[in-house]
Amino acid sequence: MVAELAEVSVEGSGLEPGGVEDAVGVLLDALEEVDRGGWYAALEVSRPWSKHNPTLVGEFARPGAIRWYLRRELSTLLSRGADVTVRPSRRRLAFDDPEFFKALDEERFDVRAKKLFLFGPERMALSLDRLSHYCGTPAESFQRYVLFTNYAMHVEAFRERFPDAEGPAREGVQMPAWHHRAEDGGGVSIVNIGVGPANAKTATDHLAVLRPDTMLMIGHCGGLRNHQRIGDFVLATAYLRADHVLDEVLPTTVPVIPTQRLNMYLLDELDVRDVQYRLGTVYTTDNRNWELNQRQPLATMRAARCVAVDMESATIAANGFRYRIPNATLLCVSDKPLHAEPKLSGEAATFYEASKRQHLDIALSCLDRVRRNYPGGLPNQDIRAHDEPLLSGK
Repeated sequence: MVAELAEVSVEGSGLEPGGVEDAVGVLLDALEEVDRGGWYAALEVSRPWSKHNPTLVGEFARPGAIRWYLRRELSTLLSRGADVTVRPSRRRLAFDDPEFFKALDEERFDVRAKKLFLFGPERMALSLDRLSHYCGTPAESFQRYVLFTNYAMHVEAFRERFPDAEGPAREGVQMPAWHHRAEDGGGVSIVNIGVGPANAKTATDHLAVLRPDTMLMIGHCGGLRNHQRIGDFVLATAYLRADHVLDEVLPTTVPVIPTQRLNMYLLDELDVRDVQYRLGTVYTTDNRNWELNQRQPLATMRAARCVAVDMESATIAANGFRYRIPNATLLCVSDKPLHAEPKLSGEAATFYEASKRQHLDIALSCLDRVRRNYPGGLPNQDIRAHDEPLLSGK
């Protein structure tokens, strides 16, 4: 079988003008052919311009799931004169193979070393399978721009906006996803992750293997400032991590902030629409009933001058930082726990109905600007280590 899956090589420096697109197609088809044959596909990239990282090698499972991403990166590489080779690497492991579990440990990989090969193929295969399980749609349906919400009403507004959106094929999925698909993955996906940092971590752990261009949280929060009103927006400029789900892999001493270009676009949208908002630090907790044990949370919130409290934003931002994915947070104040304005069911329903479309529209307008201004993906120097190369050398 290996003989039938011969290696395919392309020398970027030998391509005729206009030949890059066809060459990339050949390489992508070869990757998927290896995968269909029951093997992990290996991709080797030789970059003659790189002094410290001239050769990158990695393995893939289901490369078709990130075809748009591979096309973009390989196009840049070949245009610069890189040599790229695709070959079968090793037989694909079954999920019930004991060796599969051993291969999942991320500590085996130096995630600073490469942009594209952050994950081994076993980790990639598991995450793609779990995305389908939790979200109810094929992993291949996810688009380059991803919204997260903690309420079904944002999904309802999304489906009103995009009536042709693809959604779950079955009832009862834990974190339902809907996708407004566009050519080469250029559409938008929305995932209702529900409430809590555990779900936020699960979703972003697995979504990271798809290498999305953005992750944007549009949820609700408790406003902590006296002059905030129900319905005001909060644009996170920093996070105070009290979610505890990533502490072992990313210490809380590591600063985590949103991607500034995303925040600039969101801020522009808020100003153009002349809506009330506040910038500041969001406190993310794993305790939905933190009000019942107030002393420590309140002391921390006051010391950090937090403007809002929620249960998902810092988790998404922390995983965005870990996995080099641009991210931001735009929340809407649904209650004011410190000012005798709790979240009550009747009032909440009125607020939700009034806010959901505007909230979604602001986020989508921001993503439209990203798509227009950065079709090759947002610059991500601020979430990349000083000694960590981009795959394409940009």
